[in-house]
Amino acid sequence: MLKIGVLGAGHLGKIHLKCIKQIDRYDLVGFFDPDQATASAVEKEMGLRCFSTLEELIDAVEVVDIVTPTVQHFVCASKALSRHRHVFIEKPIVATPDEAARLMRLAEEAGVKVQVGHVERFNPAFIAAEPYIKSPMFVEAHRLAMFNPRGTDVPVVLDLMVHDLDILLSIIHAPVKRVSACGVPVVSPTPDITNARIEFENGAVANLTASRISLKNMRKTRIFQGDAYITVDFLDKKTEIARIHNHEESGYPYSLTLDLANGQTRQITLEIPEVQPLNAIQTELESFCDSILHNTTPAVTIQDGVKVLNLAYQILESVEVSLNNMTAQ
Repeated sequence: MLKIGVLGAGHLGKIHLKCIKQIDRYDLVGFFDPDQATASAVEKEMGLRCFSTLEELIDAVEVVDIVTPTVQHFVCASKALSRHRHVFIEKPIVATPDEAARLMRLAEEAGVKVQVGHVERFNPAFIAAEPYIKSPMFVEAHRLAMFNPRGTDVPVVLDLMVHDLDILLSIIHAPVKRVSACGVPVVSPTPDITNARIEFENGAVANLTASRISLKNMRKTRIFQGDAYITVDFLDKKTEIARIHNHEESGYPYSLTLDLANGQTRQITLEIPEVQPLNAIQTELESFCDSILHNTTPAVTIQDGVKVLNLAYQILESVEVSLNNMTAQ
């Protein structure tokens, strides 16, 4: 068993604690939270040891799970890495690209495993869709949330859009060519709604929208490629695959035959892959455990987290330019 401790016992931290309790390959030693009221309440509720300092917890474990506010990620992770502890760190990996570059160097020197908590990789709807995704050329994502004060300390790009940026970079394996974006601050000092257009060197294009002031929740991505249109509903855990065939395929309960102007026909079939019921957070924590025990590459590497953060900052820079232009008019 791997001795693990959690840094941060807020809303998400408590979820991590409960998930880790369900994983028999982890020995949950305890947690640390600087807020005394929160720490006492969680200690009593969950029957776990609350360490008096961050350093004391790090010294007592082999794995550190960082679920603190983003601004504290770098300090927590750097202290854990300096003691050669394996680190699971929630998204976004750190607050700035400079911190990300420094953290990568520390991780290389420590020679330990680091995984970033881009949990949508473990969403069962995305897992069901992955085998069908091949060379996407257009991706459209909407991640809309009703207002919640939690998370408004950072722009919506770092709060919500990072999920879709990670999915995007995991399915399009080409350098980013151009980024253009616009955003508007409505109820907080930073943009609460942002739209970004991302163009890749291979010709693929993505259009992403993130909002935390919506009247309803939505987490849906549409993926278009040469032979298929794929819909992934991350919120309702559903996946649909519409595929185009040059000839009629048998065995599909949902199909439509199209007669084209040139006399040819195409068949469109609708497949609904089975989506397995699973807890995405528990699954990602189990995955990290496996990477340590079997000495394999984590499912979401530190390099993945850094690429997402750098792209997020390109979007933020474009948003700032857009806002400045609007102000100047």
